[in-house]
Amino acid sequence: MTQIERKVGVFYATREGQTRRIAEHLAEALRAHGVAVDLHDVARLSGPLDWTSYRAAIVAASVHRGHHEKEMLRFVREHRPQLERATAAFVSVSLSERGVEDPNETPERREQYAKDVQRMLDDFVAETGWQPAFVKPVAGALMYSRYNLLIRFVMKRIARQAGASTDTSRDHEFTDWAALDVFVESLLQGAAP
Repeated sequence: MTQIERKVGVFYATREGQTRRIAEHLAEALRAHGVAVDLHDVARLSGPLDWTSYRAAIVAASVHRGHHEKEMLRFVREHRPQLERATAAFVSVSLSERGVEDPNETPERREQYAKDVQRMLDDFVAETGWQPAFVKPVAGALMYSRYNLLIRFVMKRIARQAGASTDTSRDHEFTDWAALDVFVESLLQGAAP
């Protein structure tokens, strides 16, 4: 297996924290293969980045109301030339991907969810001008415990329409951690995941 030399920058934008957990998981999976990793919350970046120290980058952003985090859109537009020079992957975290991966959904519903995921990815590319080398849609979570009353109400309605849990007494995680490990393995081998 060919390992990535130098460091990998893992950049993320999150609202309730699931995408941060995903970014941390990706960083730990890379470190388990002996790869040095810098982990950055793009909303908290201050000062310039030393892109010369990065051989590769992973960009992870959550989706809310059909759009990726505005902090990530701004980050990618600002750093697009550096991302294009590096081997860069984009991880898109959404509840729509939950529907794609759910074996209990009908084929028609799964196809509709897949179209929704693709539309959000296409919108991200159109809004940033960046075409990532690798893309990985990832199912996120319903973090009811972290929502305020209004957001909890809205997310419960969205969950009901999407066939997800409306039990607001707890959080519901849909992320496939093993699939993320396979994604990292593919990146390290230089293959399209």
